[in-house]
Amino acid sequence: MTPKDYQKKRPLSIFLGYFKRHWKLFMVDITCAVLIAAIDLAFPLITRSALYEMLPGKMYQLFFTVMVAALGCYLLRSLLNYTVAYLGHTFGIRVEADIRADLFRHMQSMSFDFYDSNRTGQLMSRLTTDLFDLTELAHHGPEDLLTSVLTIVGALVVMVSVRWELALIVAIMIPIFLIVVMTMRRSMAKASKGMKEKTGYINQEIETSLSGIRTAKAFANEDVENARFTAANEIYKTSKREFHKAMGRFFSCTEFFLCSLNVVIIGVGGWFVMENRMDYRDLLTFTLYIASFVGPMRKLSGFSEMFANGFAGLNRFVGIMRTEPTLQDKENAPDLQDIKGEIEVDDVSFAYDGKLDVLRSVSLHIIPGETVAIVGPSGGGKTTLCQLIPRFYDVSGGSIRIDGQDIRDVTQHSIHRNIGIVQQDVFLFADTIFENIRYGKPDATMEEVIEAAKKAEIYEDILAMPKGFDTYVGERGTLLSGGQKQRIAIARIFLKNPPILILDEATSALDSVTEAKIQRAFDALAVGRTTLIIAHRLSTIRAASRIISIADGVITESGTHEELVNAGGIYANLYNTQNANNWR
Repeated sequence: MTPKDYQKKRPLSIFLGYFKRHWKLFMVDITCAVLIAAIDLAFPLITRSALYEMLPGKMYQLFFTVMVAALGCYLLRSLLNYTVAYLGHTFGIRVEADIRADLFRHMQSMSFDFYDSNRTGQLMSRLTTDLFDLTELAHHGPEDLLTSVLTIVGALVVMVSVRWELALIVAIMIPIFLIVVMTMRRSMAKASKGMKEKTGYINQEIETSLSGIRTAKAFANEDVENARFTAANEIYKTSKREFHKAMGRFFSCTEFFLCSLNVVIIGVGGWFVMENRMDYRDLLTFTLYIASFVGPMRKLSGFSEMFANGFAGLNRFVGIMRTEPTLQDKENAPDLQDIKGEIEVDDVSFAYDGKLDVLRSVSLHIIPGETVAIVGPSGGGKTTLCQLIPRFYDVSGGSIRIDGQDIRDVTQHSIHRNIGIVQQDVFLFADTIFENIRYGKPDATMEEVIEAAKKAEIYEDILAMPKGFDTYVGERGTLLSGGQKQRIAIARIFLKNPPILILDEATSALDSVTEAKIQRAFDALAVGRTTLIIAHRLSTIRAASRIISIADGVITESGTHEELVNAGGIYANLYNTQNANNWR
């Protein structure tokens, strides 16, 4: 379903829609639950028959036969309970897994600005803890609701046949009970929603603290992080306390009602016995049915708690699924194919959140195969421009075209497939070196991976490692040096072999010798390809076809290295400053 489909449907309808994929498993679960309810309803009737007919009539053989049959029924009941517990939870887990898969796929489709404004810990909470309660709701919800209703109705029917006056008392108390349950459920639902929001908050604090643990240790700030965690933990504890208060009020009220029901029935029934208007055996049968009646009522009260928890998670799930990506492909948008590499940036302006302009009326024409270096002071707009070309964000004004096609008119996937990016902040997955390099081409062979590693000047380093290409890189590549991580990221691009390259400080973490080697590899890779290089180290871009300088969101200079040095502008100042620093 699309976000618009989620917007049209109610959360409960969306939730039940996931049952369709596993309806056979669901029907087995429900059928077993109904049979359990039928066995529970039959036992009081057997007891009444034994007290009224079998024992007074000395029908002992029939009595023991019925008892053995009842024992067999309870053996069957235990098997049915096992089936409900096992298959029911299996069904619930499958529903939860389907919901989580859809949520993850939807998150994958979201634009960069979604992740700019949402913390990783909060999103993790949506994918994990928010959905745990949905497993219980998917499994126990329909089962408890259906069997409870069937048992209550069946018990009431038998109660009417035994003593309609007592059955009327029970029937009058049921609406009162339901009103209490629904009233209390609202406060529990509100408390549960708050608890889940606070759980997301503590998850984001944990994620931040664990990600920055090395920085915390480097600054000896463990106490600071402990204080932050303690503060978040206290907020979580408070939210839990409010939920448990609401839950305590709910269960205390329902338990008082259910226990009072027994007292009222025995009191009124006892008075009927005293008045010879009722046999004690009927009263015993009635109390047995009250016992079988109270069980489903407790299930209904438990269902209210389960529904409150599950629905709080469901609403948070639906909230994200209803959020449309900021950047969307046009209907029937074609793929970008047979790329030559021409890039036209036409009067482009851009502002994050539509506020402060980062780029203002920028125009740039790059011919196929040209290598363009982008320099300038930090915050000038270099990286922003290079993020607009792959359409990670949409321009606020103007347009960007690749081979004459506006990038807003073609599919985003095809744009990303044809552009290779190496960024200064390298991300490696917690996997082997082989899998991290092969991420550039998931179906690549070992030979292709080795060739990419050689081109990226990382092959010899890998061979020197104990497990070679099977070496585990650690979380975000923490077991490797900065230079090794960057060269693995560069190897990915060699493997991807795209027609357009964007190198954002791609060699910043390398020593001069390795940088020179990779620069030669980049020069070879750039032949016949359009290449954009963002660099602060100007010695790496002297051979670029053209160098442009960006400052305060506008292009201030454009030309070759020699032309810009002779012009005496921003580039010349940067170049002379770096040369002066190198000689010190």
